[in-house]
Amino acid sequence: MERIILHCDINNCYASIECAENPALRGKPVAVCGDVEERHGIVLAKSLEAKAYGVQTGETVWKAKTKCPNLSIVRPHFDLYMKYSKAVRDIYYRFTDQIESFGIDECWLDVTGSTKLFGSGIEIANKIRSAVSAELGITISVGVSFNKVFAKLASDLKKPDAVTCIEKKLFKKIVWPLPVSDLIGVGRRTAKTLNSLYIKTIGDLAKEPPEHLQKILGKCGLLLWKYANGLENSPVTDCDFSSPVKSIGHGITTPSNLKHNNEVWHVIFALSETIGKKLRSNRLAASGIQISVRDSEFKTHEFQCMLPAPTQSSLAVSRQAFCLFSKKYAWTHDIRSVSVRAINLVPYGTPYQLDLWGDAFKMNKVEKIEDTMDKLQERFGSKIINYAMILYDTRHYSFCENSFH
Repeated sequence: MERIILHCDINNCYASIECAENPALRGKPVAVCGDVEERHGIVLAKSLEAKAYGVQTGETVWKAKTKCPNLSIVRPHFDLYMKYSKAVRDIYYRFTDQIESFGIDECWLDVTGSTKLFGSGIEIANKIRSAVSAELGITISVGVSFNKVFAKLASDLKKPDAVTCIEKKLFKKIVWPLPVSDLIGVGRRTAKTLNSLYIKTIGDLAKEPPEHLQKILGKCGLLLWKYANGLENSPVTDCDFSSPVKSIGHGITTPSNLKHNNEVWHVIFALSETIGKKLRSNRLAASGIQISVRDSEFKTHEFQCMLPAPTQSSLAVSRQAFCLFSKKYAWTHDIRSVSVRAINLVPYGTPYQLDLWGDAFKMNKVEKIEDTMDKLQERFGSKIINYAMILYDTRHYSFCENSFH
């Protein structure tokens, strides 16, 4: 039986939600931007009206203002976006429980088993689209197809507030003439590589020998070849499925540039303190550390290493991350942002080979102390106990609020 997959995408998500909450913004060019004073002054999202002026996601606020002098700047409200995202998903649940999120604003739905109750895939898509518009005041675009890749591609073909279908018998006619960069998984660099080989369209990609693509792009080449030929068949994850956490990270853009190691150490320590809490709450341990810094010239430097033993200790993570940074970074420029990520996660307590020169007993003791600190903070508040450096040096730490997975 041929599957019926929908891909639902909230149009201009952040900007649309801001307009729904503040009707005075409707019809005006709107950009949701980070705080300029805290040096997060880039465009996170824009309305269709702002897009018409050439405003682009990721560009600086001042550049967007030069393109559109009457641009309305709105600070982001992430709690509000999560609230709307959940409300939209609640509407999806009326039609199926096979729902897979792809970011805060996109979801795949498998409605194969819902057609007897709600009609064809296109009919279900239109019912969902109408319900979202009527109940929440925002619009979605829906793609309908026989697999996830083409459902997403279909939702991108017509925006906003539209339903587009790519049938199996017609996919070559619709999909193959499109630029290869339109295919999910083909980023800017991959598109450039393919274009240099005269692979310009998705059809060109589909007709290329798969072994040649594998030679150029590795396993990714084979995967893209399958996508282009309509052979993608991964299931839509049920709504109650929780994917395992693969990494836990935290990063900030500091209020002023960091100029020496001591300043970087303070920031790394604060970031690692949050990472350690996340590791402990998820009963995970990090086997590796990755650190990323962006210098004052906006160049990103990334370094990573394996740890002597898996750990969930904030102190151990911070020391290893700083050691890695101090060995690798040449200080050619000051630093404006720092990110730390715990990688190669394993369940806490997983057996490992002891290091002859290490001190497993001491590390276990530190982890127990930090676990006790977590419990005290949970019961009496975050200021009841902490490392002295966190409590008394808050120059950079007030920005360390949101971890990312």
